[in-house]
Amino acid sequence: MESAFLSPGGLLTTTKVSSQQWDAPNAWAPLQYVAIEGLRRYQQPVLANIIARRWMDLNVRVFTQTGKLLEKYNVTDLTRPAGGGEYKLQDGFGWTNGVLLKLLNEQKNQ
Repeated sequence: MESAFLSPGGLLTTTKVSSQQWDAPNAWAPLQYVAIEGLRRYQQPVLANIIARRWMDLNVRVFTQTGKLLEKYNVTDLTRPAGGGEYKLQDGFGWTNGVLLKLLNEQKNQ
């Protein structure tokens, strides 16, 4: 997982690069959270925390620049928010908001 999927902004959803929204370089909040929690449960807290930190940093940076959270993020090129797919990039998705708040609260309570 670390060598194939870990990227500067979190985990890739897939290593397949295409113009489709579910493929690289895009990533989605619920998949980040499931991976982070799974790694924690399997006693891999260091990797889980690296992923969480990278994902939080990316979300906060894009929010600071745009004033909004997005449905997906480009985790390989941190100069671009996200792109590709069947429809226009969506603003303010509940799963992004929820995952970011959960991770920020966990960080604050450590």
